[in-house]
Amino acid sequence: MGSAESTLLSSLKSADEITTVSERPEGVDPILERLKSLKIATPILTSPPTESSLTDILVRKPSSSSVSGTLNPTVLLELFSMYRDWQEQKAQKISKKQEEIENKIEVVDALAIKLLQRFNYSVSAMKTASNHLSEVHALQVEIGELKGRLTEVISNCDTLCRRIAQEGPEPLRSSIKPFAVATGELETS
Repeated sequence: MGSAESTLLSSLKSADEITTVSERPEGVDPILERLKSLKIATPILTSPPTESSLTDILVRKPSSSSVSGTLNPTVLLELFSMYRDWQEQKAQKISKKQEEIENKIEVVDALAIKLLQRFNYSVSAMKTASNHLSEVHALQVEIGELKGRLTEVISNCDTLCRRIAQEGPEPLRSSIKPFAVATGELETS
């Protein structure tokens, strides 16, 4: 299959593409060079592995099999240092989150105190208003009674003034006028 055919197929099917190269590149492939430069490293374990997990390796739990392997001390040191670094990072994250949570708790606490103060102020204002409103009815009753008595006193005084004006002695008649007439003159003046 030539390059012309590959181009034609790629224009027909966009999902499945096949690219054929008719010419070989002149340069050396960098990936191939990297693969050639790889070297086989020395094995970490000097004998077959007996531990099944990282915990077994770190704690050196004896396995049930009779084969015992030894671990390279430098590798063990690296594993411990990696584990320590990981633990320190976790501890830093946890302490940072704890600080954030403590700050949020302090803010919520301060807001709760302010809210409680406002609530207590509102409660005392409502109690005061309630006391004032409960006294209003008693005052209305008293004012009604006083109004009735005042009306009665004014009526008696008006009746007395009319009697004096009609039947009283001469010097008093000219100086006394009934309330209805006196209030009418006050309104006009």
